[in-house]
Amino acid sequence: MDIWQSKQKILFNDVDPSGGVTPFAVFNYFQDAAALHAEAIGVGRETMCANKQVWVLSRMSVLIEKRPKLDEEIVLRSWPRGFDRLFCVRDYDIADMSGHVLVKARSGWLILDIETRRPLRPQSLCVPIPVNEGLEALSGAPLGLETRNNLSKIMEREAAYSDIDFNRHMNNARYIQWIQDYSDGKSLQRASWIRLDINYLDEIKLNERIEIWASPIEHGIDDDNGVKLAIEGRKKLGNAAAFRAELFVHER
Repeated sequence: MDIWQSKQKILFNDVDPSGGVTPFAVFNYFQDAAALHAEAIGVGRETMCANKQVWVLSRMSVLIEKRPKLDEEIVLRSWPRGFDRLFCVRDYDIADMSGHVLVKARSGWLILDIETRRPLRPQSLCVPIPVNEGLEALSGAPLGLETRNNLSKIMEREAAYSDIDFNRHMNNARYIQWIQDYSDGKSLQRASWIRLDINYLDEIKLNERIEIWASPIEHGIDDDNGVKLAIEGRKKLGNAAAFRAELFVHER
């Protein structure tokens, strides 16, 4: 199965007060699709662990061109897209029932040695995976983000029980929920499209305290009607960057 596909409905927990799907929900959809497809093509969690390997999401770029609405039926797809140096690239999209694509995304995954926690070459996979040559969702992504010099500390947050997943660290979609909480909620509710790029730099464990630094972005997507925001999460102990993200929101 070169491409994973499923049909589903936008549920109550997936939308904000506007009735439009949230970035957090979209990341959850894509996380589940990647895991299910990995199982289907023979590189799921148990198989990887048996080979002393683990998948780690390193970066992701998502473009929500039109927000699916509450109770709307959608088609969710995901597929491997080959390799870029140490990254295993995976694409995603969401379409309405007429086939019009609403959301596009691309992610970069690393294969880590469980014991050394060092990245391995994609060729170390126990089985070959499809590359789906020519089938692109979001070209030119996922982006590597550099730290910005004009960030200001805006708050602190501690990783709580509900943030932690089976792997005993903060789930990748929960970072997006944090980013939503630090953004302008009214702008997100009014958003007609949203672009979010994130780099996962260091895992966050239970009860770790994270400082959130942010600033407006002066240059980027050419759109004055909305939000352009750079966000960086830094560990309070040691000041290492845990994640880096850039959010662009166009308001109606």
